[in-house]
Amino acid sequence: MNQQNQTTVGNQPTPVPETSAMNDRDYMNELLATEKYITDSYCTALNEFSHDALYQDIHSIFNESKDAQRRLFNVMFQHGWYKVEAEKTQKLQQAYTQFQNTLENQSPYQQH
Repeated sequence: MNQQNQTTVGNQPTPVPETSAMNDRDYMNELLATEKYITDSYCTALNEFSHDALYQDIHSIFNESKDAQRRLFNVMFQHGWYKVEAEKTQKLQQAYTQFQNTLENQSPYQQH
């Protein structure tokens, strides 16, 4: 894995033909976007189910979709077709503290 500059983390891209036809990177990108949409939709549905058996069935399908999404991400990252932004430790700590404070302030068990 390379660190291409100070903020982007990723691998060297696997070359693909740059034509008007879809290439492997384009197909993978479409598949990943679709899996993200499907996973998000299943997550919303799971929050709304009142029927336990249906909930369990959809939860199982949701997990399969989530796993497929992760595998697609891993392949794209491995081929350098998906890069992530690195963040400074100070900014991560700031976000963590903000999240922790929000949770504490919204807790029904909070002591006054």
